[in-house]
Parts: sequence; C-alpha cells; structure tokens
Amino acid sequence: MKLSDFFIKNPKAAIAFSGGVDSAYLLYAAKAAGADVCAYYVKSVFQPQFELEDAKRLAGQLGADMRILEADVLASQTVADNPDDRCYHCKKLIFHTIAGAALEDGYTLLLDGTNASDEEGDRPGMRALKELSVRSPLRECGLTKKEIRSLSKEAGLFTWDKPAYACLATRIPTGERITEEKLAATEAAEDYLFSLGFTDFRVRRFGEAARLQFPAEQLGKVLEKREEIAAELGQYYKAVLLDMEARG
Repeated sequence: MKLSDFFIKNPKAAIAFSGGVDSAYLLYAAKAAGADVCAYYVKSVFQPQFELEDAKRLAGQLGADMRILEADVLASQTVADNPDDRCYHCKKLIFHTIAGAALEDGYTLLLDGTNASDEEGDRPGMRALKELSVRSPLRECGLTKKEIRSLSKEAGLFTWDKPAYACLATRIPTGERITEEKLAATEAAEDYLFSLGFTDFRVRRFGEAARLQFPAEQLGKVLEKREEIAAELGQYYKAVLLDMEARG
C-alpha cells in the first residue's frame, strides 16, 4: 500500500509529532494527500528545546495545524524510577495525553512515525502503541528509514538528514532514578557540544561523570578541544570521560 492510499482510506487523523525525520515525513505526506490532520507535540523534561523548535519550524513550513501539549513524566514514579521498561510507561503516558487532546479536537485515529526499519525489539514502547491502537502508516506501507530520508530530501524537508535523537532519559543508566537536575545537566552539556559543531553524539551519565560518545570521524576534533570541553562540562559533572569506542 502506498502512503497516499493510506490517507485516502483514512482522511482524518491526529499525528504524534516529534519533529524528527519520520513524523516530519508522515505529516508532509498527510498534507500532500489532502488529509485533515493535526500534529500533536508533547513537551516534557525528556525533550530538549531544539526538538520543539524543529517541530514548530516544520509544521510552519507545511502549513500544518500543531498543538503543543505538556506532560509531567516524572510525576509517574514508575517512569522516574527508570526500570527496564521505562519507555513503555512513558510512551503510554504521552500517547494518552495526545489521544485525549485529539478526541477533544474530533480526531479518533492516532498515528505515529514508526517505520519499517524499527523492529519491535528495538522499541520498548511498541507495546504501548499496540495497547492504545496507534497506527504506524510508514511501517504499514513498508517505508524504511533510508527511504524516508530520501523521500524527505526530494520533498525539501530540512529534517531529511537530521540525526536520530533518543530522549534525554536514555542518557541515564537503567535503574538510576531520573531527576530534573540530571536531565538539565545532560541538555546543557549536549547544547554546548552542538554549539561547537559536533553532531550525532551522546553525553551519558556514568556515576557523577559524563561519558562522551562521538562518531569516529569527530574524535580528533574532540581531542583538540578537550580542555575547553572539560572546563564547560565540569560545571555539571565531577569528571568528563571520553569513550574511545566510537558511535556506529
């Protein structure tokens, strides 16, 4: 089934919108097909500010309706405790938030940007999507991540080459309690590294230290700037460590 055919059969829907590659292309395809859709972005302490800015920019370029919702994810003790299935509980909370707002707006069908490259084992939150009857048109139509990037480039979407970005909670080891302070430190550290021109990296919490992970081609630049990086991140962490095993 083609994506355009999906929206012919389902001409009215709410889209869970993160501003990432997949949900951006899904929103574009829905608008191109003439569907009645609204994008719903859930703002929480797990999302950095730049994600919201990207989402607003993309929705504006497409002329799409967008609602910004807020969710207090850390109010859930289960989410804050950070168990192995944290993503399931968080995803369920977020999609309940979207579903409630969408229903108020007259949308009974909820879509997300899961694609055909996303295996269930790779996404702990997939179970929550099934339980809430969230449909994933990109996956249903067999579109892989590589294809979505290519189609996004053809469509002129600035998100086409945006690196994959997991939420800030993934930087904190499973089993370690998540706090706003830890998330704020992560966001500040990553914002600083972005400002230096680094991309597709992670600042992971390792006890009281920051463990930095970069693609292989950026390690040389990291070493050149090690002193200023250590000084800046030292405001938030007791030590700054460089992982010599490059991100794949």
